[in-house]
Amino acid sequence: MAGSPYAISLGRLKPEFPSFLPRETFASLLAARDTNDLAKLLEATAYASDIVRARATHSGGAMLEVAINRTFVRRNRHAYDSSPFAGRQVVAAYLARWDIENIELILGAKATGRPVTETEDHLVSSREIPAGLYAGVMTLDDFRQLLAQPTLEATATALVPFGYGATVLPLVEAFERTHDIFPILNALDRAHYRDVLSATRFFQGDEWVVRGYLSGEIDARNALLLLKGKAIELPVDQVVAGWLDGGSFPATQASDLYSARGVPELAERLAEKFPSIVQGTEEYLSGKSLVGFEVALQRDRAQREFKRLATYPLGLSVIFAYLLRNELERGDLRRLAFGKVYGLSQERLGSLLVSAAL
Repeated sequence: MAGSPYAISLGRLKPEFPSFLPRETFASLLAARDTNDLAKLLEATAYASDIVRARATHSGGAMLEVAINRTFVRRNRHAYDSSPFAGRQVVAAYLARWDIENIELILGAKATGRPVTETEDHLVSSREIPAGLYAGVMTLDDFRQLLAQPTLEATATALVPFGYGATVLPLVEAFERTHDIFPILNALDRAHYRDVLSATRFFQGDEWVVRGYLSGEIDARNALLLLKGKAIELPVDQVVAGWLDGGSFPATQASDLYSARGVPELAERLAEKFPSIVQGTEEYLSGKSLVGFEVALQRDRAQREFKRLATYPLGLSVIFAYLLRNELERGDLRRLAFGKVYGLSQERLGSLLVSAAL
């Protein structure tokens, strides 16, 4: 495979992997006293320049959120720019998820009445450039226009020129009756997975790598959907209504799994497919939190994906391994930042980290 178009991708991305935070750095971050101490420690890493810039306009947890997102976006852009023509379409379709995340954040803010300025701090953007600029269709100014809309319906209408209105608008009337935002967010997620799975058909022999990667992600999200539904005692038909297609087990299996007598038993049933998921049972029993299950699912999937992706370095695998490392690190740093804001113990925070445990 000496002539593989991905040789350049490997050459550009492989030297960048050491910039991701090693375990010993996470140990230091866990010991940070507060968000300011956390920021100082990150100034000795790849986050330095974005920490300095964010500190000029923000402070505390908001400053860390802005800096983390900016570094995250720059890395995603680097992965996109490192993709050869043969793979760029699917990488672009995949990265459009950050447009979706921003839209969902804005719609959620409209549904709950959160302030515009508070919401903008959480947008996935870098130096005024949103994550989707090179992969999606929206700029940060576009997101600001969405934030300026007076109602959720007006926001949905403003999404029409960007191709998302057809997904959101038909569900606005139901939202006005129920004030339940979940069907709208679920519809956006479904549209994203449909688009990126469709894009994989245009690859030159390695499309199965991405399809398997996405299938594992969808499976984990569906498993968490079952656990959330069981925790609040939703009827099975409402849970299945939110099922994401494209995973390795169909919605027809959901009823059998969901017949479990409670969340711990459901986790036991899911353990056949997700061996580590039962690690979240103790936390659920002590505090009725599903976070332990979510972290266990992420760890399980990350360990499986990194092992599989490393087997095929001259292909889309190197790009998606890089993207996954980037996503996991962003998630861990955000947990650390929020944990410091809310005073969580080192032990508790350490149990929530994913990439630090790989």
